[in-house]
Amino acid sequence: MSIRNWIDKHYPEPNIYRWIGIVLEGISAAVLVFLMALTCIDVAGRYLFNNSINGAFELTQIGLAVMVFAQMPLITWRGSHVVVDLFDHLFGNRIVKVLGIFSVLIVSSSFYFLAVRIYELAERSLRRGEVSEYLKIPTGYLTEYIAIMSWITAACMLTYGAYRVLKDDTESQPLGD
Repeated sequence: MSIRNWIDKHYPEPNIYRWIGIVLEGISAAVLVFLMALTCIDVAGRYLFNNSINGAFELTQIGLAVMVFAQMPLITWRGSHVVVDLFDHLFGNRIVKVLGIFSVLIVSSSFYFLAVRIYELAERSLRRGEVSEYLKIPTGYLTEYIAIMSWITAACMLTYGAYRVLKDDTESQPLGD
């Protein structure tokens, strides 16, 4: 299979959205590989040489934040959230769509206002010069990243999430799609 066919198969989004997805998943994959290597080296150093890596815990926390918040817009855009549809078969299609639009509005507005507050905290952290405990990494930049990715997630939910709810798709999708 050529690289182009692989990209077409795994990234069905159009144009720029496809490349944004590739970049965000590349960031997440690189951070995950870094975290695996860091953990292996840290554990080996602790048990074989009685010396661990200074700041490994901080680097793990930062890596997890980068990885999770890089995936949030993609999960939202692709509609890969966990969905519990216990009562969908009891309600009509119209009521399910109204509830879906309601949830899209609640989730997108929640992410938006949460991101506003997180960004305010990031600005305050940068003004005060707050840094991490051991490695002295400025925490405000990571907090700004979290706020920006939360805004992008809110936009993805509001646009494509609403589109997915409103499109005429009455058949349920199999697990994993």
